[in-house]
Amino acid sequence: MSVLNKTIAYYGTYTIDEPNKTIVPKVEGSTFANLICGPEQKRVSTAISADEMRLINPRTPAGETLEFVWKRAK
Repeated sequence: MSVLNKTIAYYGTYTIDEPNKTIVPKVEGSTFANLICGPEQKRVSTAISADEMRLINPRTPAGETLEFVWKRAK
């Protein structure tokens, strides 16, 4: 159960800035309501493979660095 306490799921569309390796998601639905239509949150791509993409959020308002893993739906 503790894993779920630190898990956020969301879906929507995103835009990519290839030269800067950043992605900006537009969250349309989420398990964390504050993400829905919230402020723009740039993510920096750290690794890309055929089935997943790893991203980081450089800093949250609380000063934390978060890692995200997007996996291809099968």
